[in-house]
Amino acid sequence: MNFLRGVMGGQSAGPQHTEIETIQKLCDRVASSTLLDDRRNAVRALKSLSKKYRLEVGIQAMEHLIHVLQTDRSDSEIIGYALDTLYNIISNDEEEEVEENSTRQSGDLGSQFTEIFIKQQENVTLLLSLLEEFDFHVRWPGVKLLTSLLKQLGPQVQQIILVSPMGVSRLMDLLADSREVIRNDGVLLLQALTRSNGAIQKIVAFENAFERLLDIITEEGNSDGGIVVEDCLILLQNLLKNNNSNQNFFKEGSYIQRMKPWFHVGDENSGWSAQKVTNLHVMLQLVRVLVSPTNPPGATSSCQKAMFQCGLLQQLCTILMATGVPADILTETINTVSEVIRGYQVNQDYFASVNAPSNPPRPAIVVLLMSMVNERQPFVLRCAVLYCFQCFLYKNQKGQGEIVSTLLPSTIDATGNSVSAGQLLCGGLFSTDSLSNWCAAVALAHALQENAVQKEQLLRVQLATSIGNPPVSLLQQCTNILSQGSKIQTRVGLLMLLCTWLSNCPIAVTHFLHNSANVPFLTGQIAENLGEEEQLVQGLCALLLGISIYFNDNSLESYMKEKLKQLIEKRIGKENFIEKLGFISKHELYSRASQKPQPNFPSPEYMIFDHEFTKLVKELEGVITKAIYKSSEEDKKEEEVKKTLEQHDSIVTHYKNMIREQDLQLEELKQQISTLKCQNEQLQTAVTQQVSQIQQHKDQYNLLKVQLGKDNQHQGSYSDGTQVNGIQPEEIGRLREEIEELKSNQELLQSQLAEKDSLIENLKSSQASPGTNEQSSATASARDSEQIAELKQELATLKSQLNSQSVEITKLQTEKQELLQKTETFAKSAAAPGESGAGMAAKAADGDGRLSALLQDMNDLKNEIKTLSEERTAIKEQLDASNSTIAILQNEKNKLEMDITDSKKEQDDLLVLLADQDQKIFSLKNKLKELGHPVEEEDELESGDQDDEEDEDEDDGKDQGRI
Repeated sequence: MNFLRGVMGGQSAGPQHTEIETIQKLCDRVASSTLLDDRRNAVRALKSLSKKYRLEVGIQAMEHLIHVLQTDRSDSEIIGYALDTLYNIISNDEEEEVEENSTRQSGDLGSQFTEIFIKQQENVTLLLSLLEEFDFHVRWPGVKLLTSLLKQLGPQVQQIILVSPMGVSRLMDLLADSREVIRNDGVLLLQALTRSNGAIQKIVAFENAFERLLDIITEEGNSDGGIVVEDCLILLQNLLKNNNSNQNFFKEGSYIQRMKPWFHVGDENSGWSAQKVTNLHVMLQLVRVLVSPTNPPGATSSCQKAMFQCGLLQQLCTILMATGVPADILTETINTVSEVIRGYQVNQDYFASVNAPSNPPRPAIVVLLMSMVNERQPFVLRCAVLYCFQCFLYKNQKGQGEIVSTLLPSTIDATGNSVSAGQLLCGGLFSTDSLSNWCAAVALAHALQENAVQKEQLLRVQLATSIGNPPVSLLQQCTNILSQGSKIQTRVGLLMLLCTWLSNCPIAVTHFLHNSANVPFLTGQIAENLGEEEQLVQGLCALLLGISIYFNDNSLESYMKEKLKQLIEKRIGKENFIEKLGFISKHELYSRASQKPQPNFPSPEYMIFDHEFTKLVKELEGVITKAIYKSSEEDKKEEEVKKTLEQHDSIVTHYKNMIREQDLQLEELKQQISTLKCQNEQLQTAVTQQVSQIQQHKDQYNLLKVQLGKDNQHQGSYSDGTQVNGIQPEEIGRLREEIEELKSNQELLQSQLAEKDSLIENLKSSQASPGTNEQSSATASARDSEQIAELKQELATLKSQLNSQSVEITKLQTEKQELLQKTETFAKSAAAPGESGAGMAAKAADGDGRLSALLQDMNDLKNEIKTLSEERTAIKEQLDASNSTIAILQNEKNKLEMDITDSKKEQDDLLVLLADQDQKIFSLKNKLKELGHPVEEEDELESGDQDDEEDEDEDDGKDQGRI
């Protein structure tokens, strides 16, 4: 407390003695009174005094107020008074009313009282728990107090909240409060909480902050909303800026799509309020946060892709080409579009297709370049257009070619009805405005950045200087303007263009040296002792001369590398040359330009260096220094090393291509293997199901056989000689049809096996090794050959198994034919005598019903067997189509053999059953003979030759006649 007493003693006009005593008495009442009403009244009085006597109340009452918060939580009114009093003590919101000489002292008071309050971390935890109270008189003062604490000592309070259990989650509930004043102050609280603290930013983001904030912005009317929208946007900026995790979460949560409605600006006559301009400005900055060049390249490109897919880029281009847009919004929109398209080919192509709503329509790029080279346009707007053009050409060789092509003779519009981008750049390059010269030179340099093809194409450009004089090349015209001694800004721009043009382009160096006046001009500029303003020009001339040496292919005998080095040593001196070269990187504006790609300058005189050019200087400064000090022998050795490296690179590239092709083949094989594995699993499941179904049908078939045997024991006679053993001629025909179907299925399987054999031969030929130079390719081809050999062997085994099965099927057919012949023979030889009386007729009718039921069951069973056979055929076709299911086919073969064995047993059982029935028929005939009923074989034979329906009618009549 000593420093607070010192501050109080230093006040020129302190409070009266009576006010100090009053505060003391009130504090005593708060501390000692037993009645809640007395304590509440005392705290209310302290609240009224806390604004005017902030220091005194803070010194004497803070401890008592904290005690009230701890002990009187049941009374919301006294808690609210205590929170308001603490807020008045800590907050600096009333600084405007304080005299200027005490403003700093008042600010110190807030931070000092905040330090006292948070010294005990339990106080902040207590305040967080109070914020859970829904009562307005507690929650709202608590929000304001915590916000004030964060403003005074943000990092310390953030750390306390971060380690507090559920501290951040409690504060997130404020955004869901139905009372707007608490919700809005909660947004301000979260702004202070998330400032410069990545850990808290992540927690807030994963507490669904994005969803809630975007809902609030939508409810408030997007860009037409009030200051609440601005506060929410600032909070979103805090959460996303320099936080890659939150940016990724924002993109994956599809929140970028919800930003598109922000930029529906409506009619041009709808008006632009100051708040709307502010809101749109912050919204554009928020878009730039997501696609900033400082973000990781992968994160930036994914956000750029999402912005194009949801139509956000298209909406921004609409604002870009609209009329009536305020100048600062238009400038920020240009900067935003620049970063949305920077380095992303799809967005760059779309931007190239955008046209301005003019008559006739002009490309947006041309319209923007017209503004850039127009000296009457605002400086910040011209800088924004230059940045947009740079971003359009960044890593965009297609766009670079389109810009350069507008300068070539074959593409220039002879009618002069339209102005191209190249013509605008040339016009700006040679205008009287030095700023236009610099911007056009830098823009043209970006059209050549890392593009050797366009550097060579630009050498073809010819310019008509005046009537009657022959045209000169663009390269020559640039050097002519340099020698005329124009403004420094113009010369710096032209030198940056020439350095970019000649670097990594020996043909351009040859064209430059072919003009005999260029080298003497450069050496003269470097050798002179000029003032500080000209030192930068000397350094750039040294850089250009160094590029002419380093990238010289020695095609001009008078300007070979060694001769140029000797010229420097005689005219300038190597040490002096290197010193002049170092002037570039030592310039005060060089480091500023190297920080960010965006050309952001406070005024035109600071517009000296380009960001991409600083990279070129950093790359070439060291190699040029080495090249100046190298001897001719070292140059020759270096050239030999370069040739060797080029050969090595070509060999490596060849092998890389081979490995890439083999990797693609291996990937295809892996995909085939995975597909076959999936099919294998499916077929295994299907086979398991079929096995269970076969077992069920076997059980049903056995049960029907047992029932048929029992019925035959109780049957006294047969009414129809053709229904022997429950088998009719129609059923015999069906069995023959099934045999024919089995034969056709067997032929189909054999044809599919032949197709598979041809497919395996093709696969083997396609997988042959492409060469013996690579160990990995030989290993892969050998492994493939082994796999193919195994597959062929297993398929051959399968074919032999199918052949054996076909032999067994043929045997079964023979056995069935024999069985059918025996049945027909027995039917012809056997006679079915009738019985006399109504009892015999009843027995015959009962036998007919039982036989009909058994025949129906047999038909159902045969239909099920036929369905099962079709399903098994389908399974076989699927198994044949899979090259990796040989083992399963082996198992299937064993199961089929078991089925065939079971079928043989069933045929044997049928033969036994026929024998039993023959014996029963023979015994019945004997009994009929013993009873005195003769057996007439002729009638039986005649009835066996007739149709089924006629047999039934005529036999019934004969039986009655006999009776």
